[in-house]
Amino acid sequence: MVTDSVADLLTRVRNAQRAGHKTVSIPMSKLNKAILEVFRSEGYVGSVDVVKAEGDQRFDTIRVYLKYDDIGRPAITEIKRISKPGRRVYLTKDKLPKVRSGLGVAFISTSQGVVTDREARKRGIGGEILASIF
Repeated sequence: MVTDSVADLLTRVRNAQRAGHKTVSIPMSKLNKAILEVFRSEGYVGSVDVVKAEGDQRFDTIRVYLKYDDIGRPAITEIKRISKPGRRVYLTKDKLPKVRSGLGVAFISTSQGVVTDREARKRGIGGEILASIF
């Protein structure tokens, strides 16, 4: 059993891209789906589909179609977990980080769902900094 589903999601995506896979399967959870939808809207992954459990499978999974450029380099250069189960990181709207001087994206869990750092600044809300991606 995985105790940190966000770290598991980030690791699966990172490993699949390094191995050159076209797709990767992630265990279904509302938080994982919300994070992956933000990845998709920011252009880091191609598409996100929920696959219903059938046969031996007991749980639904999320199939993520990874993105690469024309010469085969992954769309994600760096992906990093910030807030961890042993040390949660919460920031107000004034202290939200700018990843790589605004070129990257931080994912923030707020009372209004999972949003990017730019969207949180625009809405004037803070929250838990889940991860950064570049």
